[in-house]
Amino acid sequence: MKLGLSIGYSGGELRLPIEKVLLAEQLGYDSVWTAEAYGSDALTPLAYLAAKTDRIKLGTGIIQLAARTPANAAMTVATIDALAGGNRVICGIGVSGPQIVEGWYGQPWGRPYHRIKDYVTIMKKIFAREEPVAYDGEEISLPYTGDGALGVGKPLKSILHMNPNIPIWLGTGMEATVKLTAEIADGWLPLGLVPETCDIYKPWIEEGLKRAGKDRSQFEMQGGGAVFVTDDVKSALDRLKPNIALYVGGMGHKNKNFHKEMMIRRGFGDAAERIQELYLAKHKREAIEAVPDEFVDQGALVGDKARIKRRFRDWEDSGITGFTVSGNEEALRLMAEVARLNVEPQR
Repeated sequence: MKLGLSIGYSGGELRLPIEKVLLAEQLGYDSVWTAEAYGSDALTPLAYLAAKTDRIKLGTGIIQLAARTPANAAMTVATIDALAGGNRVICGIGVSGPQIVEGWYGQPWGRPYHRIKDYVTIMKKIFAREEPVAYDGEEISLPYTGDGALGVGKPLKSILHMNPNIPIWLGTGMEATVKLTAEIADGWLPLGLVPETCDIYKPWIEEGLKRAGKDRSQFEMQGGGAVFVTDDVKSALDRLKPNIALYVGGMGHKNKNFHKEMMIRRGFGDAAERIQELYLAKHKREAIEAVPDEFVDQGALVGDKARIKRRFRDWEDSGITGFTVSGNEEALRLMAEVARLNVEPQR
């Protein structure tokens, strides 16, 4: 199975883990993944990493759809791919949530299904350069003819001869958008996928592929999770709980939180409700304590080599094509061994 390395987004200070990325490349990892929320962006670090690496693919997991027009996203992604030598960038896109979309980017939440479909369609038209881009979408259209338009916009074709095959992957989780992902995208970055829930999504994926006339060999599915190499499983699980409590309890509106909805889909509905209730009441410690060990353990690889190896078999048997690792150097090395990458680090 292909492995990826997650480096996420920055905290208060931006520090790219260059040595970790170089180690991942040397070990045979397939990809490195950045992210964004409302601080550092996901694309600029990839341009820097393109200059520091030779082979590893450069992915966004994810860029937020509302942050850029589809034309701007296509231009930026294609430019980075060209700088990296071609066929190295994976453009992962997600809608984020309404609090960030409207509160940070000042964009309407709209109808996410149609916004995703319009966005991806326009990007692929731009990459292809078959003709000047004109598109009449449900949510996004080119040229723009809405409020405030002068009415003089014209279809244009990229000056840069872009790589027409830059893959677009989508971060989705609801039935309609997962089906859409399989239909229009090249890969899927699922939110909170674990082996125990893969059977929920398989018919949705198959339906989307069928609509597009594709088969599974033409579609990537990238799971992932934190990896802790340790003899103290309980302490490692506890270390992962604050971030889960933050996202399930406080990342999003009370009535629109995709992380909470994902926890419910995984069969932890009572815990999800309790975590949100406690977190929003500012009882953060109690919210963290309410995160079930089982929920954490399902979504991570924690323990000694034997325990991690056993659990990773479940991921290999789940039907995904790749696994993104969040972990330290020891975790990266162990996962390269467990996933049988068979690449010796080059000194």
